[in-house]
Amino acid sequence: MAQTGHEPANNADTEAKETELKDTQATDAEPTDDLVTTRHTVTLEDGELSYTATAGRIVLRQEGSTDDKFDGAKARAEVFVTAYTADTEDPVARPVTFAFNGGPGSSSVWLHLGLLGPRRVLSGDVGALEPPPYGLVDNAQTLLRHSDLVFIDPVSTGYSRAVKGEKPKDFHGYGGDITSVGEVIRLWTTRNGRWMSPKYLCGESYGTTRAAGLASHLQERYGMYLNGVVLISAVLDFGSIIFSGGNDDPFALYLPTYAAIAHYHGKLGDRPLRDVLTAAETYAAGDYPRVLARGTRLSSADRTAAAARLAELTGLSADYLDRVNLRPEHVRFLTELLRDRRLVVGRIDGRFTGWDTDYGRETWSVDPSMSAITGPYTAALNHYVRRELGYSSDLPYEILTDRVRPWSYAEFENQHVFVLDKLAAAMRTNPHMRVHVDCGYYDAATPYFAAEHAVAHLDIPPELAASVTFGYYEAGHMMYLHEPSRLAQSQQLARFVTAASG
Repeated sequence: MAQTGHEPANNADTEAKETELKDTQATDAEPTDDLVTTRHTVTLEDGELSYTATAGRIVLRQEGSTDDKFDGAKARAEVFVTAYTADTEDPVARPVTFAFNGGPGSSSVWLHLGLLGPRRVLSGDVGALEPPPYGLVDNAQTLLRHSDLVFIDPVSTGYSRAVKGEKPKDFHGYGGDITSVGEVIRLWTTRNGRWMSPKYLCGESYGTTRAAGLASHLQERYGMYLNGVVLISAVLDFGSIIFSGGNDDPFALYLPTYAAIAHYHGKLGDRPLRDVLTAAETYAAGDYPRVLARGTRLSSADRTAAAARLAELTGLSADYLDRVNLRPEHVRFLTELLRDRRLVVGRIDGRFTGWDTDYGRETWSVDPSMSAITGPYTAALNHYVRRELGYSSDLPYEILTDRVRPWSYAEFENQHVFVLDKLAAAMRTNPHMRVHVDCGYYDAATPYFAAEHAVAHLDIPPELAASVTFGYYEAGHMMYLHEPSRLAQSQQLARFVTAASG
């Protein structure tokens, strides 16, 4: 018997009776899946959609052997998953999208309750933030209209944990993360009979690094070919965003984002945003890299001219730019831009501003854009998972945790993290796989110009160039915080997952 609305099913209606869950790490019992299933409806723009929600932890096991004798499959981790499947007679025909955020150390709450899921949090936006205790409403634009959804919290995020006796750090790195998330995808696909469904990955931030690696891993390890990959606020080449000695690339690739943020805060006059971006992109792709490459060989006159041009593009003073050697690092930029107003600017979303302890600091003490959204999403998730999905746990739901650090990049020893080769290999092997990249102009964590630069270096034949598309939004890293961008992005993703499934 189906249940309507968003209350958890009662004992007679639910397929898995709700129980008070105990942390399996506190007992010697063999870990088991603790999935809870409930039924709901969501109000869409054109009617109602009935769907089934399944939330809980899936046990990941690893096969092993000793002295050439098979030891069986040993439990290693319990990964929290929230899956939504539309109630339909032919589920195999529907696409399924596996979604996750990044960090590393982030749960999937942002994509889950901000953009894709059937319910979304009311957090407000710049200048109109909602006060506690916030709210939850139906997401009329949910991607569930067109695709089933599976949200995955990597080990040590959300309610996901290594089991007793296992080392969490084995999952806290590029390789361990790819393997464990890939196993979750394989298990869910197999247990739900969805190998013949169109399949998509949707990652945000470091989740795009994960998605690129997974596209290759799923093909090579399981023979699972994807229909598409969505990369939101992409970082595929860490050399394009990490400010380090001897690497001038980020200074040029961040410049258009600096210009966008300065323009938003009224530092560049009333020119159209597009004009500002075009001017910054032109300088960032031409004269600026040449200026930086000259180093101490740059003449005094050329240095003065470069500082003046950067001042025109960034809203910073020519004197400040000269003092930082024509190289404004991103957090330094965000701290300096509105110093005269005694405000600091957000990194995740440069539209946000906030206060600091004082205004003589070199870098701000906290990202005001993260401060603005952490409370609403944390409250919403903790309420929603218990009250509406019927899942209970005394573990803290780790929204965004540092417990995954240090994150291991052992696979990239003596080089920066670079996954373009893996994404390109997956595309060459499976020419039907499409890629969509979404960028926010005010994203100072993963700048849009760096994403364009990276994608331009995909080693794919010209025949596959049309398989990659971009979307741009006048918003930040989580562009769905901005309501017009959320609506536009939802439409774009709907078109993306339906195009290849038709």
